[in-house]
Amino acid sequence: MKAFDYVEIRVPAKPQYVSVIRLAVSGLATRLGFTYDEIEDLKIATGEAVTNVVHHAYDGEEGEVVMGCALFENKIEIMVADYGNSFNFEEVKTKIGPYKEDENVAMLREGGLGLYLMDTLMDEVKLNNEGGVTVFMTKYVTREQVEENVERITT
Repeated sequence: MKAFDYVEIRVPAKPQYVSVIRLAVSGLATRLGFTYDEIEDLKIATGEAVTNVVHHAYDGEEGEVVMGCALFENKIEIMVADYGNSFNFEEVKTKIGPYKEDENVAMLREGGLGLYLMDTLMDEVKLNNEGGVTVFMTKYVTREQVEENVERITT
């Protein structure tokens, strides 16, 4: 028996397909028992990753976005990949924020908000930028924090 189910969708790297990916993620997350707010976070983070591909990966040429979801019992792992232009993640990350409490959110630099949102809304975010860009995002299902098979105390 497999430890997870895997779903993959390939769409053209065009703005009108971002909503298709967001809808797919929403449906898959619902199956795992994520809350409404968690599903919204997943949709925003995934939408930002796909939007980055649409705007930056192919420089006006045709290309595609690959979105893969690994569905585990307690988490969802989302991969968004392209085969277009890569970028220096560490350099971009230094230009995003705010990471300091004294900075105002209104002062965020344009172009880095997507990475900031992904990092903030997901539990884990990893990037591979060799031969295109692949973003791996993980979100854990938050359930009751009580262990199963524990002795109950009644009053």
